[in-house]
Amino acid sequence: MQCRLLRGLAGALLTLLCMGLFSLRYHLRLSPKSVETPRLSPPSPRLHELQLQDVFIAVKTTGAFHRSRLELLLDTWVSRTREQTFVFTDSSDEGLQERLGPHLVVTNCSAEHSHPALSCKMAAEFDAFLASGLRWFCHVDDDNYVNARALLKLLRTLPQALDVYIGRPSLNRPIHASEPQPRNRSRLVQFWFATGGAGFCINRKLALKMAPWASGHHFVDTSARIRLPDDCTVGYIVECKLGGRLQPSPLFHSHLETLQLLRAAQLPEQVTLSYGIFEGKLNVIKLQGPFSPEEDPSRFRSLHCLLYPDTPWCPQQVAR
Repeated sequence: MQCRLLRGLAGALLTLLCMGLFSLRYHLRLSPKSVETPRLSPPSPRLHELQLQDVFIAVKTTGAFHRSRLELLLDTWVSRTREQTFVFTDSSDEGLQERLGPHLVVTNCSAEHSHPALSCKMAAEFDAFLASGLRWFCHVDDDNYVNARALLKLLRTLPQALDVYIGRPSLNRPIHASEPQPRNRSRLVQFWFATGGAGFCINRKLALKMAPWASGHHFVDTSARIRLPDDCTVGYIVECKLGGRLQPSPLFHSHLETLQLLRAAQLPEQVTLSYGIFEGKLNVIKLQGPFSPEEDPSRFRSLHCLLYPDTPWCPQQVAR
């Protein structure tokens, strides 16, 4: 009887001991020291104010214009934007390679002035921009002068959180294209586009969305589908595929407009300028000195001295 009682007490004590240990483990497990606090990612740093170093400037050219056009650009505006500027061409050139180094991009594109050749170069520009990680892509031709100060001023005014495609339309109406559809059908689409001859800019947010139609071989394929050149294809992708809109700007200029209408006082505010033959006549900006039209037929050297009078080869005391 006594042994049975002792065994019962021992069993009760063992039960109480087990319950106590279980309770202790339970409370320890809920202790704040043992509960893992989820690690929150640090807040994303706010984008710094846009700098010229954030802009990728692509110049499209061809071997035939290396001497007549590119050397002029290298002596003028590219000398102020060398780290941001990349020249896309179709021919190797030792002289240009020495001056530009890795900023000369020799593509595998044809030297022809055809839709496939032009689209091939635009695709190379677009892919190089995506790989750069920079915030803005700006395309110009080899007959454009890029005013870096005005460009930066313009881009800083644009909403960074939205899709932005900005440039100058060459037409006063949308362009129409026939878009292929399944079962050998097609539909008529219309859209605005910024002429490549005046230059245009696209922010990274929009460029990433364009990639399925614009990166690698897709750009050439898209251009072939609508049978339009590269600048039209950019507008088609933005407006017809993504539902975006071109933001027209009067600050971009091509040789297909009357450049003499720009007053000298307006020139420092323009983002791009150009020169060329329009309606059978030489079409250049109207600017007095410091170089004569014979010395400076494009007027780019005179413009550069107006914007950067400290340039070593500019005559001293250029009137602003």
